[in-house]
Formats: sequence, C-alpha cells, structure tokens
Amino acid sequence: MKKWILGLTGLAVAVLLAGCSSNGSTVASMKGAKITQQDYYSQMKKSAAGQQVLRSMIVAKAMDQEYGKKVSDKKVNKQFNAVKAQYGSSFAATLSQNGYTESSYKDQIKTSLLTEVALKDLKKPTEAQLKKQYKTYQPKIKVQHILVKTSAEAQKIIDQFKGEKNTTANFGELAKKNSTDTGTKNNKGELPAFDNTDTQLDSDFKTAAFKLTKNGQFTEKPVKTQYGYHVIRVISTPGKGKLSDPKVKKAVTDQVYTAWESDQTVMNKVIAKVLKKVNAKVDDKDLKDVLSTYLDPSSASATDAGAAQAN
Repeated sequence: MKKWILGLTGLAVAVLLAGCSSNGSTVASMKGAKITQQDYYSQMKKSAAGQQVLRSMIVAKAMDQEYGKKVSDKKVNKQFNAVKAQYGSSFAATLSQNGYTESSYKDQIKTSLLTEVALKDLKKPTEAQLKKQYKTYQPKIKVQHILVKTSAEAQKIIDQFKGEKNTTANFGELAKKNSTDTGTKNNKGELPAFDNTDTQLDSDFKTAAFKLTKNGQFTEKPVKTQYGYHVIRVISTPGKGKLSDPKVKKAVTDQVYTAWESDQTVMNKVIAKVLKKVNAKVDDKDLKDVLSTYLDPSSASATDAGAAQAN
C-alpha cells in the first residue's frame, strides 16, 4: 500500500476503539482480577499505536463518506486478487504477519483507492509541473536482453547477431543459448514492459534501453550493470511523442499523480481537505490531538509550505 496510508494494525484494538463502552465488560480475567473494556480503552488511547489506529479509522470513514460511490467492490477485489496471486501460497501468512485478515486488507485497499480518487479530485497538476515531468518521461517499451558475465562474451553475441536476420525469434535463440538470466532466457529474453518510473530495473540498463528509439534496434556495445553485461534489443517502442498529444499528456499526468501518492506532505494536505469537508472531529478530550497531523493550524501551515515547495 502507499506509504501515506496508515496501516490498520492491531485489529482487536480497532474494534475496541470503534465500539467499546464504559459498562465494564470483561476483556480478560484471572484469579482475583479482571481487565474491562474501559481499562483496555483507557490504556490504548494513551499509546501511539492506539492513536494511530483511531487516526486510520477516521481517515478511512471520511474517504468512504466523501468518495465511497467511486470505488466499486469489483475494483477492490481485482486488486486484492492480484496481490494474492503474487504471493501465492504465502499470502495468508504474509497477511497475518502484517496484522491483517482478508477482510481488513480489503478495507485497506479500498481506503487506498479512495484516497487516490480524492487526490485527483482535489489537486490538479499545472502545465509547469507537466512540462517538468515530461523532461524525464519515457513511454513504456518492451525489450529482450541477454545477460553474460564478461564484456567479451557480450560483444561476441552482438557481432553474431549482426550477421543474422534481425528478428525477435533469432535474438530469442541467442538468449536461450547464452543468457545467464534464468528468469528470461527461455522466454526469448523478454522483460515486462517498463517506463521511466520503473524501480526494479538497473538504472544503467534503463538508460541504454531508452536510447533505442526504433523497433528492432539493439545495443551495439555491451551494457554493464551490477549483474554483468547485457545485450538489449527493443521489441516495441511508441517513441516519446509530444506533450501536446492527449495520450502522452495523460501518461505524464499519471506519472505526476503516482509521485504525489508517495509524497507524505502532498497527501496529508489532501486528507486534511477531506476531513474538513466531512467536518471530522474527535469527541474524547484525551484524543483531541489525534488529527493534528492534518488539522492543527501549525501543522497545516507546515504542510502548505511543503506542498508549495513540492509544486
């Protein structure tokens, strides 16, 4: 999940903070003593963890109240199933280790999606911001590669490929015979499509790949990375295009929003606006400062200043 969403850890605490009463219902007991809901609540509201849970619950309810109709259960389930498929058999254990049940994790996904909706509703990128992002923008390209240990090996493969018909299949055969990348060598050396926002690939690899501007173009010198030496061939590239092109502008805009989603200062400001719109407040005087990150005047000023610098 995005770093600006506060995780709903401590599920039992969340339930108690949401609905506990002062009727003295017993949470735990032992010989000669007991711990009531009120005892537990009184202790938890003093703790940072308890306050964090309450803060997360307020944000989640505010987002749902303001934008709930714009995120369907189908969309939540789609993202949930994608993560579940990614983790496979370890999914249940991973959820448990992070304090989630399947239900609470779906709630977290929904809050994340709702906050994305809020961001796009409440903050629009300026032309200056789009132009700045466009300078580093690269559209998604599809490449195949061959990884070997030495520069000499890579150069030999390049020279060999120059003498063959330049096709995806022929390059794939060389990958199968020579590449040390076991994850791609049997699939023609193909990698998932990526753009300039990709954080998984080596930066030198990306730089070399983006210099290949035509379909079928390949690196004629070995590309060194931390993993070894690569030969890279472009399968498809749409070209960078112009910012005036609606498709390019949308892609650049999406990249701006993606960057903002990971910016705590920007997202705190967005959340503050939503909390004000729904008139969120904390009635328990001992917890009156739980939303100060968003609503305290001094915090708001600092947030505004940070956002102005970011803009």
